[in-house]
Amino acid sequence: MSGLRLGYGLNGFAGHRLADACAVVAGLGYEGVALTLDQPHLDPFADDAAAQVDRARTALERHGLAVVIETGSRYVLDPWRKHEPTLVSDDGRERRVELLRRAVRIGHELGAEAVSCWSGTLPAEASSDDGWSRVVDGLGPVLDLAAELGVTLCFEPEPGMFVATVDDALELRRRLGEPEHLRLTLDLGHLVCNEPRPAADSVRVAGPLIGNVQVDDMVRDVHEHLELGTGELDLDAVLGALVDTGYDGLASVELPRHSHAAPAVARSSLAALRASLDRLAARPSIPSATGGSR
Repeated sequence: MSGLRLGYGLNGFAGHRLADACAVVAGLGYEGVALTLDQPHLDPFADDAAAQVDRARTALERHGLAVVIETGSRYVLDPWRKHEPTLVSDDGRERRVELLRRAVRIGHELGAEAVSCWSGTLPAEASSDDGWSRVVDGLGPVLDLAAELGVTLCFEPEPGMFVATVDDALELRRRLGEPEHLRLTLDLGHLVCNEPRPAADSVRVAGPLIGNVQVDDMVRDVHEHLELGTGELDLDAVLGALVDTGYDGLASVELPRHSHAAPAVARSSLAALRASLDRLAARPSIPSATGGSR
């Protein structure tokens, strides 16, 4: 029915060694992982980062797992300030650009299907024009490297950030000249949290530009990643929209605050996703104008 594949975000396995996390995820039946560049799994700024990349490659290959690279580590750049500096910060933006360039190189070395990033929260004293200028200028060298290495960069709209919605992300892509290798990351929970339209409609708006998907539940106006079935997400509707758009990448569960029960949460999440996909597979075909079916 669909080429969509299920993965798990390893920021939800923060208490596991990388090789052990891959073993559990693969053992449950997932086909891929979303690997956040951070301790304890792969620190892009560590003295032995190259060796860590080699170990990650070995673990992924041993278990036949596809991978996308995530860059949402909380304190990899500043031990005091969560997620700072960002692409839109007043100071230190070059450090975020360097992290993203390292992520692109690591993604290339691991054969990642995508490298995902986001804008950050615009400081109160900065204008909207400042925000657009900063994020466009910051992404320029990252996109250049991605094009050189054949890596797909995916931009994620995040509630509360400068680029907060699917429409914002599409506007950013327009401002950058709509490069083919710049696509969108959609977090399904975010579609519930802050999009101006129903979640499935947001999927359709992004359509063929979707290059990476994160899976979690949320409620309106609260940016908190919840287990599937505990929020307001209509999972069947959004997965159905993804299937209908022809999305064939990873859809990775994103529950970074559930590491304390990672194997159990990964198991229950997979069951919920498979049940939803089974229901979608059982959908009746739609008669065509000539009386046939498709």
